[in-house]
Amino acid sequence: MKRTGSEILINGLIEEGTDTIFGIPGGSVIAIFDTLFDYSAKIKFYLMRHEQAAAHAADGYSRSTGRVGVCMATSGPGATNLVTGIATAYMDSIPMVAITGQVATKMIGNDAFQEVNTTGITYAVTKHNYLVKDVRDLPRVIKEAFYLAKTGRPGPVLIDIPSDISKAQTEFKKLPEKVNIRGYNPTYEGNIKQIQQAAKMIMEAKKPVIYAGGGVILSGADKELKSLVEKTGIPVTMTLLGLGGFPSLHPLSLEMLGMHGTKYANIAVSDSDLVISIGARFDDRVTGKLDEFAPHAKIIHIDIDPSSIGKSVDVDMPIVGDVKLVLKELLKYVSKCDIKEWVAYVKDIKKKYPLSYTKSEKVIKPQYVLEQLYDLTKGEAIICTEVGQHQMWAAQYYKYARTRQLLSSGGLGTMGYGFPAAIGAAVANPQATVVDIAGDGSIQMNIQELATVSNYQIPVKVVIMNNMYLGMVRQWQQLFFKKRYSFTCLGRHKDCSPICHGPGSHCPDMVPDFEQLAKAYNVKGYTIKNPKDVRGVLKEALAIKGPVIMDFRVDQEENVFPMVPAGQPINKMLEHSVT
Repeated sequence: MKRTGSEILINGLIEEGTDTIFGIPGGSVIAIFDTLFDYSAKIKFYLMRHEQAAAHAADGYSRSTGRVGVCMATSGPGATNLVTGIATAYMDSIPMVAITGQVATKMIGNDAFQEVNTTGITYAVTKHNYLVKDVRDLPRVIKEAFYLAKTGRPGPVLIDIPSDISKAQTEFKKLPEKVNIRGYNPTYEGNIKQIQQAAKMIMEAKKPVIYAGGGVILSGADKELKSLVEKTGIPVTMTLLGLGGFPSLHPLSLEMLGMHGTKYANIAVSDSDLVISIGARFDDRVTGKLDEFAPHAKIIHIDIDPSSIGKSVDVDMPIVGDVKLVLKELLKYVSKCDIKEWVAYVKDIKKKYPLSYTKSEKVIKPQYVLEQLYDLTKGEAIICTEVGQHQMWAAQYYKYARTRQLLSSGGLGTMGYGFPAAIGAAVANPQATVVDIAGDGSIQMNIQELATVSNYQIPVKVVIMNNMYLGMVRQWQQLFFKKRYSFTCLGRHKDCSPICHGPGSHCPDMVPDFEQLAKAYNVKGYTIKNPKDVRGVLKEALAIKGPVIMDFRVDQEENVFPMVPAGQPINKMLEHSVT
């Protein structure tokens, strides 16, 4: 049976299990959207208001489910608007397929209307990309794209389809059954001798720490990790993207480490004699000053991506393989470790250096908002975040009990990620409570998606920690740049310079009024200024079936602590504001 390229694409997506697409139509994909019109019973399309948000929504769909997220955009600006979302997924190893339109094949290279070199632009931020020049190649390309996106170290794959290819016809029955890509053979089974040697190192260690990253979640290895921790008795700390890979409130949990990690996690890693890295990449926010990171420790590094091993720190025992499979094998060779003194020491520093903040009855503290949210949701909500101070508070004060519960931009640090990612997560998990923790700066990066949640009645709850600043940058300006608040104030400036002289000094009015803005989109909005109203508003908002915006006017000068200054070792933490 002859099918058009558009029909092949849509049927191929259905074969690969796609039930949801996020995007915006345009001229070069109009034939694809015309075909999609006939398949609305099988694929739900969500019309977003910006292509960047479409990519983030596909990312949130994927992170919350483990399935491949799909987004679609037209050529030119549609494709380039996807790039930040694609790069966000690439940095965090999120499986995604992005489909873009392209000008007709005969026009490629002629500077045609809305033509850009999409494959060239996205080369560095995709696991692989395709420009389809023959409709007969499309079934193979679709099959390979999904296979590449979800195997090995996952990541985004882009398919660029010229407009004439989407209209061209060829014989089509179904996608190829098998994929054979020369040179692409991910290693899943770890080397048994290396695993046995790693087990020996673990049993001989006196001060071991497990360092778990996002790879634990991506491979579905949370049960194996918990078994390893409980079998050996070794304390475990997690990266931002690893939160939820091990229960935050477990007695052996040290929670997050690094720049804004817990003091006890950073001390434990610094004092350890063995670091067992599982699905983590030793990024700079974790290691701090590299030559002083875990200075007395040997390193075991387990990762499916061989290029990640040894890239940042010297490794004593590398194990390339899928985390879940490697841990299953490792569990055969370990038993209870003789580390009673070490565990007692770790538990002591947990008691000695808890996360804390100065409570107030006069001004709303962002940490308090998160504590109340955690209590009211019983720790069961899917939490999405933007990027900034609020992101770190969400990592510190909401406790994660399971995988795929915290969705946040880690590697790229993308402002504007959380709201559209929450849309993707809510669509994929209709029974879940989905909350976006936002800052007043980040939320405005994709605020237009209020139209999306309103039109589809997607019940995302947005908690804005509104301090009238680009808060994390302001914190750095306060601590390291003599309180020169250069262009970080988001207040209304009247007859004064946009260079702010401090919170509350001359620009007390917020722009915009989020409650009124929500109302303009027919979304319920709240403005909360009194700490006594925090719990009541949260409770009321969580009970509403549709989307809600909550504007919490929080302490303008509240900072995220602990904090490791840039270039310092992770055991050298600031714990209070420098005045």
